[in-house]
Amino acid sequence: MAVHEAAGASTPGQANLRDHSVILGLGYVGLPLAQQAVRSGVKVVGLDLSERVVNGLNAGRSHVDDLSSADIDEMREKGFSATTDPSVIVDADTVVICVPTPLSDDGGPDLSAVQSAAETVGDHLRSGTLVVLESTTYPGTTDEFMRPILESRSGLVAGRDFSLAFSPERIDPGRQDFGVKNTPKVVGGFSPECTRQATKFYSRFIDTVVEARGTREAEMAKLLENTYRHVNIAMVNEMAQFCHELDIDLWNVIELAKTKPFGFQAFYPGPGVGGHCIPIDPNYLSHRVKQRLGYPFRFVELAQEINASMPNYVAQRAQNLLNADKLAINGATVLLLGVTYKANIGDQRQSPAVPLAKRLQHLGAQVVFHDPHVEQWNVTGVTKADPDPIAAAAAADLVILVQNHREYDVDALEAASTRFLDTRGVPGSSSRL
Repeated sequence: MAVHEAAGASTPGQANLRDHSVILGLGYVGLPLAQQAVRSGVKVVGLDLSERVVNGLNAGRSHVDDLSSADIDEMREKGFSATTDPSVIVDADTVVICVPTPLSDDGGPDLSAVQSAAETVGDHLRSGTLVVLESTTYPGTTDEFMRPILESRSGLVAGRDFSLAFSPERIDPGRQDFGVKNTPKVVGGFSPECTRQATKFYSRFIDTVVEARGTREAEMAKLLENTYRHVNIAMVNEMAQFCHELDIDLWNVIELAKTKPFGFQAFYPGPGVGGHCIPIDPNYLSHRVKQRLGYPFRFVELAQEINASMPNYVAQRAQNLLNADKLAINGATVLLLGVTYKANIGDQRQSPAVPLAKRLQHLGAQVVFHDPHVEQWNVTGVTKADPDPIAAAAAADLVILVQNHREYDVDALEAASTRFLDTRGVPGSSSRL
């Protein structure tokens, strides 16, 4: 395994610097990547299917949590522009594909966006270009799925006429301590020379580049990272359920275990898992194992079952809290505080608040929500609460802290509430999951 530390931005005019890049897909992965590349002096054109996204960026408006409109203005001043015109690929030295890969109906990755991107790139690919896939997927996608499309549409051969590599995205939206520049970047090429070209590109604006043996190892690394988290979160979620029955404070148990300076990493229970990575990525691997090898990846399937059960468990706890005061959940007003999948951002992808709200409604509750990062929440029958969270808490029969945004004073919210359930284990809270 080779690890390369960036030596700083290269001198303009130096040979083969890959100064003209197209980043295809301008979401939470592609846009921060473009920002860091532009800062290093790389000329970047962003390519996206959405005219709304493109027009907004060209007008200086950001649509992702991690970049402000001032960040977009800075990028534009350094030469960044966005377009829906795929012909810009013809002039590119590097094309990076950052398109979504949601789950398909059969539980595997939906590669329709990757296929469309590969066809578009292949139609405009020229000799000498580096093509990198960053979209999370199963091992073998770059070589077995994308490479034939690129070669058939372009008439060029990977490893000879153009370079091909995979580099898993490691974006954690809302995180302040690690971003594109200081998070080590894994790259795996179709050939050693492809890996070298990808390493040279990313080393221009990322501190540490780590070379994988090939594309499959790079693809698998991403799935291992998120499967590790998925399985460990499932373990503490299951422990939360039986610790409550045994009258054991699991949050205190975790703090005690953390005092061991080796052999333990803390994971915390919650109302379920959200975002693109944890509830989605491990299923790519499970699907691939079953498809290619014919047997299940039992750890992943069990973890998925446990984590998916947490919204129902939280709803049951809510019902029990009301029952303890001789109140029915049918007709009760339940306030959900924080409906995004992660604290301090507006991203709602795969948020466990959605199945929780639906389960509460199924039990007859009148569900309202408050979230300083969400203007409109598209869950049928759920209404927006008073904009003052304290007033909203006082008006509800039961308050559930689903996401602990920094704007929330949990002590004050709990004091204002008749009944309060904290699913995030806030220190000092007396009603933790």
